Amino acid sequence: MLIYRFLSGDDDSSFCHKVTKALSEGWSLHGSPTYAFDAVSKKMRCGQAVTRVAADQPYDPDKKLVDY
Repeated sequence: MLIYRFLSGDDDSSFCHKVTKALSEGWSLHGSPTYAFDAVSKKMRCGQAVTRVAADQPYDPDKKLVDY
């Protein structure tokens, strides 16, 4: 089964660390990153989709994606 997550956060080093951590845990980048201005917080926000194959596990909507 291919599982999908969308990571998002402020445009700062913590977002880069979040993506790097996901990559180190076996997730792969999926598509291009996104970048947008958040008018409420007056900050730029980043997003990146990641995917990972979870072999021999049925999908469970109550399970956290990081637990696959």
